[in-house]
Amino acid sequence: MRAVVTRVRSASVEIDGRINGQIGRGYLILLGVGPGDTHETAVKLADKICNLRIFEDENEKMNLNLEQVGGSILVVSQFTLYADTSSRRPGFSGAAKPDLAVPLYEKFMAHCRERGFDVQHGEFGADMQVFSQNDGPVTILFDTEK
Repeated sequence: MRAVVTRVRSASVEIDGRINGQIGRGYLILLGVGPGDTHETAVKLADKICNLRIFEDENEKMNLNLEQVGGSILVVSQFTLYADTSSRRPGFSGAAKPDLAVPLYEKFMAHCRERGFDVQHGEFGADMQVFSQNDGPVTILFDTEK
């Protein structure tokens, strides 16, 4: 799995002109699923992101995690994280097909919810408009293959 995690003050996703998911302080997560990913991969990545300490403490050090600041999560499926950019026109055959990707996308979000977080989301495969007010900015890349 690949994820781009951005610390945000707020974020939302619109589909057909209506808000599908919206959060205040927390993480905007763009999530891509690869063909070799499993339920275990989804759980491991969710745990890693939920424990990530990228919020500032009283000493202005990145030392607090999402739970400690009462943050929320907005997850947006993003198969383009698996783009092959060896040519000017990217290819996306490296991304998992929907029959694998959808259940793992759902598992990732379910595990974050099980940990007690408010999880909002886009719609897998939809044309979405994503809005965010980045905080910092702080953006972290994850790749479970590395």
